[in-house]
Amino acid sequence: MRQLPAVLAEGGAHFPPSVEEFFLPGLGGQPWISKITVLLWLGIALVILFFLIAYRSPKLVPSKGQWLAESMYGFIRDGVARDVIGHEGLRFAPYLTSLFLFIFVSNIWGIIPLAQISPMSHIAFPAFLGLLSWVLYNYAGIRKHGFAKYLRMNTLPPGTPWWVAPILVPIEFFSNLILRPITLAIRLFANMFAGHLILLVFTLGGFTLLGLNTVLLKPISLVAWLLAILLTLFEAVIAILQAYVFVLLTAAYLQGALAEEH
Repeated sequence: MRQLPAVLAEGGAHFPPSVEEFFLPGLGGQPWISKITVLLWLGIALVILFFLIAYRSPKLVPSKGQWLAESMYGFIRDGVARDVIGHEGLRFAPYLTSLFLFIFVSNIWGIIPLAQISPMSHIAFPAFLGLLSWVLYNYAGIRKHGFAKYLRMNTLPPGTPWWVAPILVPIEFFSNLILRPITLAIRLFANMFAGHLILLVFTLGGFTLLGLNTVLLKPISLVAWLLAILLTLFEAVIAILQAYVFVLLTAAYLQGALAEEH
């Protein structure tokens, strides 16, 4: 994020946030160690440590930490894996839970002071997660049905007239086997990218209005900061929702890959 003192030192002129705000300089002179990288690894470490600590000495009557960990796992296991995929979904519950918590922690960095940016606002990370889910549900489908049957199930729906097949097969192939990981990644990336940019606009806009010589515009800076606070709370909801949507769609694709017929 552009430093506020630098913005104010420019004579109060307004320079709208741009895509450059998402490409932060490397730490310690190392271009491969950036703030985004640190937040990403810190998020992974927090999720792992949380479960290690919560289950270091499990009890029949759970402690608060164990209860919280079991509640998170139970929410994804019962509300997503079992309800969406069915009886076969329980074996995917650990992956879906880990995916949900990792995306949630990565998203929530966007509203944490001093962090204030989500790694998911860089397309590379949502793209990798989308590719990971794509590999998983295609592997599960091919392992259960075999490659030929799985390909036919995803490209030629039962009962399709022969004369429609030349048009329908390429569309179904592109939609079911190519487009899904792309839409997964873009949905998550676009929401976190837009959220960070909007918060920048209102926060920096407030400082810009405060620095102007026009007295009538100074009070509007308070309105801009109030909207920034409200949008921060809204961004917290979006962080949870986008993590849940990503996991829910992954489960839906797994269900489709494991189903006998589409």
